[in-house]
Amino acid sequence: MAVRYIPYFPNTLEGQALLDNFVRTKRVLRYRDNDRVVENIQRGMPYYEVEPVEQVGDNPQHNMVLRGECLSACAYLKDKGIKVDLVYIDPPFASGADYAKKVYVRNNPKVAASIAQAEKELDIDELRAFEEKMYGDIWDKERYLNWMYENLMAIKSVMSDNASIYVHLDYHIGHYVKILMDEIFGEDNFRNEIIWKRSTAHNDSTGFANLHDSIYYYSKSADLYFKTPLVPYSDDYIDRYYNKTDADGRKYLDRDLSAKGLKGSGYSYVWKGKSGYWRCPLTTMERLEKENRLYYTSNGTPRYKQYLDEMEGIPAQDLWLDIFAVNSQAEERVDYATQKPEALLERIIKASSDEGMVVADFFGGSGVTAAVANRLGRRFVTSDINLNSIQTIRDRLIGGKAEFEILEVKDGVSLFRNPVQTMDKLKKMIPGLCDNEEKLDKIWAGSIVSTQYGVMPVYLPNLLDSSSRLLDKPMINRIIREALPDLPADIRRVIVYYIDITDRNDIEQFIKEQNDQTTIEIELRDLKQFLDDIVVEDDAEWTVSETHDALFTGWKVTINSFHSDRVLKKIEEVNLKGEQQVLQQKSKGKEKKFVPITISDEGLETIEWISLDCENAEKNLPWHSDVEIKRDHLGRVCLNGKKTDEFWDGSIRCDKKPLRMKIRNICGDETVWTL
Repeated sequence: MAVRYIPYFPNTLEGQALLDNFVRTKRVLRYRDNDRVVENIQRGMPYYEVEPVEQVGDNPQHNMVLRGECLSACAYLKDKGIKVDLVYIDPPFASGADYAKKVYVRNNPKVAASIAQAEKELDIDELRAFEEKMYGDIWDKERYLNWMYENLMAIKSVMSDNASIYVHLDYHIGHYVKILMDEIFGEDNFRNEIIWKRSTAHNDSTGFANLHDSIYYYSKSADLYFKTPLVPYSDDYIDRYYNKTDADGRKYLDRDLSAKGLKGSGYSYVWKGKSGYWRCPLTTMERLEKENRLYYTSNGTPRYKQYLDEMEGIPAQDLWLDIFAVNSQAEERVDYATQKPEALLERIIKASSDEGMVVADFFGGSGVTAAVANRLGRRFVTSDINLNSIQTIRDRLIGGKAEFEILEVKDGVSLFRNPVQTMDKLKKMIPGLCDNEEKLDKIWAGSIVSTQYGVMPVYLPNLLDSSSRLLDKPMINRIIREALPDLPADIRRVIVYYIDITDRNDIEQFIKEQNDQTTIEIELRDLKQFLDDIVVEDDAEWTVSETHDALFTGWKVTINSFHSDRVLKKIEEVNLKGEQQVLQQKSKGKEKKFVPITISDEGLETIEWISLDCENAEKNLPWHSDVEIKRDHLGRVCLNGKKTDEFWDGSIRCDKKPLRMKIRNICGDETVWTL
């Protein structure tokens, strides 16, 4: 449950009309549930308790990575009085697409031959792998716009007065969001729609191929920070304009030195028999001659040599054709769906922030914004709801030698790696819950059959939509007025699960007062308590020993076995699906061979990352990583953020006595043990 609600903006006593812009929004862009957005913003941003997870370095700049939704992250920043100077967000595009992570099974370090085999497989793209859904970009337009409106209002509330915001979208929803941004930030504060060509030409489209994204750039006020970025000259531009070369090989273009046509300006004198008006005084012309800066045309007219090696580039325009998407071989690639190139963020960050300013990204994804901000000497704040994203960001920042802290918003939905996975599992985990029957409205997730009450429809909050997590009076009133009257006559009770609730006693009293049109009882159930009861952690066996030899003196932890029920169940599902596909192909007369994914008795193939903490022994204290190993999909070791060509031998070493160990399985679940 939210601890309290943080106002988006100062109240009217401080001189700001709190909700004036809503009238225009509902007139210009009218869609379903606008009123609910107004109610949510009048209530404020939900502020939850925030728990420190890990501290990396001394972190004097107070850089932070938060696991939580945009609204919760902004509520935390506003409560702490933290303002951001630049925001870049790459939110879901409302494209209807699912995004999956490629999960690779590593080599088994307990089998000597596996390392040699891994070396042979270095050039093989398809290893033993399966996909796991990370998040779903599946929205109806109205819900998406409500969700985006709240997020943009929250972001605006933590922006400094001279801050800017860049919102990265595509053709699916970008034109609608621009209207929202006009309302929120003001049409006068619209700066650019940047067109980024993200893809090369292809011929698989039935119409004109879609090759670009749109980035909407707004400022909070007219007093903004902006430094025009310079773009390197293209080869075509150089060939066309810098087409002359000095004796020393320097390329240059020649510029006009005459002042002809410039009314009221210029210097009148004769230069080497040429009389007229010139752009520079005689003394400057003489200096340019000595410096070999003059080029003479065939008729003897002097022109100025502008050398290519002295030019930084041309001012960037709103059409970006020179930044390419991250390809499969790129050094910066982190195997994250929708990853954006560092060059894109570098241009934005350099243009709209200076060193020491705070750069924020509330849909952190692959961590590119935080990584580039850190490299350019900016402070950073980044957040994401997906655990896989937080892990990717963390590991990327470790590789960039960044100092930061990781915080987790305790909003009650952190059982699984992301809300999509949780929603996928909920129906299977709630005892007795059957799929939604045709006779029930879509608001009901399904039903439970009870010997006492018969069929009981079940309502589940949509964890993809933050506005539905809170069970408040408007939500329960909607269930009472819209959902209950349409139920079959034999329904006697419904079950309403919630993640968060304004006040349970108040809601129950409201139900008694308002539920007078039916005889159906409403039972409230806390979904967080149910989820907490089914957490199953991974299991590991290990040995800890002191080592004193010519190569190493210190402590060594050897992992003897590791087992993850979640990973094994996922692999079972993948194998079963593969076998069914083979049978289907055979029934059609097609021969297809399926090689199932197998895991050894030791199970070390399912370990992706391991870390030792030599400072804290208690599980609930923030993590301090003294040494860590991450294995890429080929099994090669990345030691403390530095890539190597070594393969893991099943152990991890440290100088000091280790007190705790944390292991991340290949699907992203992390478990901590006291050693």
